[in-house]
Amino acid sequence: MDSRDFEIFLLVAETLHFGRAAELGNLSPSALSRTIQRLESELDCRLFDRGNREVRLTRQGRLFQAQARDLLERMRDLRRRVRADSAALQGSVTLYCSVTASYSLLAGLLPEFRARYPGVEINVHTGDEASALRRVAQGREDLAIAARPDQLPANIAFLELATTPLVFIAPASSQFERLPGATPGLDWSLLPMILPETGQARERVDHWFADMGVAPNVYAQVSGNEAIVSMVALGCGVGVVPQLVLKSNPFGDSVHVLEVMPELHPFRIGLCCRQASLANPLVGALWGLAGEGLRRG
Repeated sequence: MDSRDFEIFLLVAETLHFGRAAELGNLSPSALSRTIQRLESELDCRLFDRGNREVRLTRQGRLFQAQARDLLERMRDLRRRVRADSAALQGSVTLYCSVTASYSLLAGLLPEFRARYPGVEINVHTGDEASALRRVAQGREDLAIAARPDQLPANIAFLELATTPLVFIAPASSQFERLPGATPGLDWSLLPMILPETGQARERVDHWFADMGVAPNVYAQVSGNEAIVSMVALGCGVGVVPQLVLKSNPFGDSVHVLEVMPELHPFRIGLCCRQASLANPLVGALWGLAGEGLRRG
């Protein structure tokens, strides 16, 4: 349960009318009912007696009403104090990410951070996602957007922001147009492959080919997913990229995703930093705001 649940409960408790409370809270009646049912389930008690003509608070409901009011007031007071303190937060942090992440995953986060902490400067460095985790571990960056490795280092904190499939892509119009990616017997060794130089994607595609018993025909090893998409769109071969890269890439319409079995393991993309860096108020502020965004949505 969160503050919004408390607010919805108090609307019903004060109006003793589900329809009126839903209207005041800008909710559908079904959404309001589900919230109350979830609260009652979590508290393991009934908060309201619902009759044909009236709604009444139970004894437990009256007790919860007093506690909910108190908790909401404390949370509002805490928000006021944090906002007052945030105006005094000064300094700069560095954030490393790929070009794709800069406008797909940070589009909502950075403007809100700037509005809340106007005295904090964020220096965004862009480059190959494969080096993101290493740059953080080496202390070259305060934070980064990176793919979570299968074994996360003990000194690295990771906040998952999105999950995206890792896919094979081919040019939309070329000799690869009707490439039967899922067809048994396809000779992968004859296909020119455009692969990342290093990183999680390269490790996973290498394991995939090893499991298939195929030695891939590597045409090019490229730094950066955006460059892989460009080369595939130009007809140079078949590439492997996170699907998230295709959504806002200018060459996204010039490639198509191959239906390949077995599928590659998806990417878990998130914000990462050294565990010790979370004690830094500037890093902690950005980390906390990213967590708030996940809870809201």
